[in-house]
Amino acid sequence: MIEVQNVSGGYEEKPIVVHVDFSVSKGEFFGVVGPNGCGKTTLFKMMSGVLPLWSGTVSIDSRTIDQYDRKSLARKVATLPQIQQSYFTYSVDETVMMGRYAYQSGLFKQPSAEDEQVVERILHQMGLTQMRHLPITELSGGERQRVYLAQALSQEPDVLLLDEPTNHLDFSYQKQLLDELKQLTLTDELTVVSIFHDLNIASLYCDRLLLMEEGSIKKMGTPDAVMQKELLEGVYQSTIDVYANPSVASPQMNVMPGYLSSASSELSSELLQVSDEKILFQVKRPLKTFSSAVVGAGFGWYQNFVNYHVDKNFTCDAPDRFMKEKFHEWGLPEHETLAMMTAANVTNFAKRYVCENNFTLLVLVTAGTSNAVDVLYGAEHGFVATPGTVNTWVFVEGELSEQAFIQAVVTATEAKTKAFTDCEITDQLTGTMATGTSTDSILIASTQTGEHVEYAGPVTALGSTIGRAVYEATVEAIKNSFQGKRV
Repeated sequence: MIEVQNVSGGYEEKPIVVHVDFSVSKGEFFGVVGPNGCGKTTLFKMMSGVLPLWSGTVSIDSRTIDQYDRKSLARKVATLPQIQQSYFTYSVDETVMMGRYAYQSGLFKQPSAEDEQVVERILHQMGLTQMRHLPITELSGGERQRVYLAQALSQEPDVLLLDEPTNHLDFSYQKQLLDELKQLTLTDELTVVSIFHDLNIASLYCDRLLLMEEGSIKKMGTPDAVMQKELLEGVYQSTIDVYANPSVASPQMNVMPGYLSSASSELSSELLQVSDEKILFQVKRPLKTFSSAVVGAGFGWYQNFVNYHVDKNFTCDAPDRFMKEKFHEWGLPEHETLAMMTAANVTNFAKRYVCENNFTLLVLVTAGTSNAVDVLYGAEHGFVATPGTVNTWVFVEGELSEQAFIQAVVTATEAKTKAFTDCEITDQLTGTMATGTSTDSILIASTQTGEHVEYAGPVTALGSTIGRAVYEATVEAIKNSFQGKRV
């Protein structure tokens, strides 16, 4: 569809784009990214014929752009520059109709019935029908951007060149606009080539990305291939974190601020508040968490931690909503609070506070064993969504990798199972040794300050510390539950 071959160019005698080669297929959403001044906009001007090429060729459907006359090229390619200036008071309707000039003939170039139909469809598609008679000078920056994009779409091009199409648009309009463009690439095989500054948006919507640096191609490929931490940090000269999007198969990135404080939350058992109703642990700064909690499951950042006691016969269709209502009763901000439930008596909890191997570690366990299960025969019990009985909290002062978080879960679970074995807890249904209970829950929380920890398996310094602390706390919590009423 589009072939850019050995293209170089710039302004006066200064080269901006140097020996750029790439191709874009019909129906592809192709993104061009890179830092300011790397040549993205200059490349677009050369692709659209606005700026002459110093060398190389730009071809569309196997014809170089200089082989198209002005109207023919306008039927093939529509552009949306980064900045649009309006010097005349045209209405929205009139502005969008200007995109039809390539289809009009005659001295006065009056719009045809087909022109009217196309403009009507585009106005509706872009959500501009209600403001069609307003002068564009009265519109906000975001509204004007939508009008100019509608003008480009009214050309009914095969190729759409966009320079920062989401400029001035709020979040909802960005999504709406890009969803529509993506749909056009799928249904109408519209070819979209767009400059993006927002790498996350580019990764979400583009089939391929071209990363530019100092006028040349640094990397080209799928978002997975281009969105690489070391590559982006080198090009953007910033500390960048790249991670998997939790919902779709597109990498996402965060720019890490340079003002991060080295101060961390104190992991002191003195911060515990224990009552018959709940255990509450509060810290001054949010901790990074990985958990199977009722509220706050998965990865997150929280500073209030609740282990809430309920009756062993408690049932609830929406336990997360139930807990959030409790947060409001207690005056705990929902977005700052992680919570678990347990049928165990929370006052029988056990804790271990460890300072060794350059780690500060706080472990808390509540335990009951009446629904103990041998994992090999779990299916024979059937699934009932009951409150957790062994809830394990592990708080670490350190900077854990995601790998370390997951390994810490494995290590803590192995330690819990070892405690069940040594306490001779059996599965009441099968008579075999239990490996846990049917609804256990776990939390790993880290200050993300201090020493970096890449691994937390059982033979590592952190892992062995977690294993011993969880084992000892679980054994003590089980014994405490035997001394009280077994739950």
